[in-house]
Amino acid sequence: MKRTLRYVHLLLVMMVALLLTGCWSSKEIEDLGLIVGTSLDLETGDVTSEEQQEARYANRELLTVTNQLVTSETTSTGTKTGPIHQKAYKNVSETGDAVLPTLRNMVLKIDKRAFAEHSKVIVIGEDLASTINLQQTLDFFLRELEIRPSGILLIAQGQARQVLETNEPTKIPAFQLVEMMRGHERTTKILPPMTIAKLEGKLYSHSSFLLQNVVVEDEEVKFSGAAVIEGKSKKLKGFLNESDLEGIAWITGEGKGGLVKGFDEASNSPIVYEILSLKTKIIPHVEGDRISFTIKINSEGRIAEHWVLADKTFNNQFLKKAEKIIEKEIERLVMKTLDKLQQEYQTDVAGFGNKLRIEYPKVWKKVKKDWDQIFSEVPITCDVTISIKDYGTSGD
Repeated sequence: MKRTLRYVHLLLVMMVALLLTGCWSSKEIEDLGLIVGTSLDLETGDVTSEEQQEARYANRELLTVTNQLVTSETTSTGTKTGPIHQKAYKNVSETGDAVLPTLRNMVLKIDKRAFAEHSKVIVIGEDLASTINLQQTLDFFLRELEIRPSGILLIAQGQARQVLETNEPTKIPAFQLVEMMRGHERTTKILPPMTIAKLEGKLYSHSSFLLQNVVVEDEEVKFSGAAVIEGKSKKLKGFLNESDLEGIAWITGEGKGGLVKGFDEASNSPIVYEILSLKTKIIPHVEGDRISFTIKINSEGRIAEHWVLADKTFNNQFLKKAEKIIEKEIERLVMKTLDKLQQEYQTDVAGFGNKLRIEYPKVWKKVKKDWDQIFSEVPITCDVTISIKDYGTSGD
């Protein structure tokens, strides 16, 4: 019995030893260059390498890929506590006519193994997005197992590689972009994040959609409106400004927070409404061959600020007047945005087609092929209801 128990103990020890093999597939951090962000630009300058010259001869467009790397050297010298001799990141660029061969050519420039499992963001330049369709441009990133599907997609107005630069040595631009994107919960001027996983569905559905736009102004990176991506061509068609993006948030109901500023007509003084809740319903109507939509918007919020000295915030009459002012301003934002989508871009990026598909699938089958063109002529009305539930602690 004792001998059997001894054998059992010995077997258990051997089994535990097998489980304590350690990180047999580990990679030493000192040997890695962690890719935290990537930019893609259409190359318009002179090229010198033989491969690039061959691509030009074959009439193929060239793109410049820039990887933002964080290495053991950048993290040790680009911190707040240590001596600052260089930036907290290193950008490496290479030019070619396809993404993967271009990335492999970076091996000739860096002494670290590029490791992309911590990649946070991909920024695509304006010229590239309007010249080559996104499905081709991003094919490698959609296929590569090392690329995280949670990575965020952005469009840069201008050159994308400029977005991955900063004059602050302790900052890493790719991380800054991700932190800025979290502001969409407090404003309607930033889109919810578009990840690689979400983008793949958009591309294969052939539906038009929006990507967050980013610009560089006075050497500072700023989110500014959105890029309109056409479903058929999968190319950049144009840009919406910040005001248009506010209209999109009210149409889709995706805004989690934000402000609306209206004006009292009598005094021309601002009244600022803060969103506490927002619900939007897009209702399709079909009568024969005639398609139309109604947008019903319901929101509860609070008076965050007002400059109307003649009125008291606690007064119900003032609150009713404020609700009408905010309703009018929201309707103006919505109709202005719809006018740009229908008349200028003739592109449905707000999900009207999807609502029609759900409610009237047979009608959708007839119109889906030319939906963007049909959408440009569809009548749309807007019904806004605002309820002010809070006005702060001041008013009498």
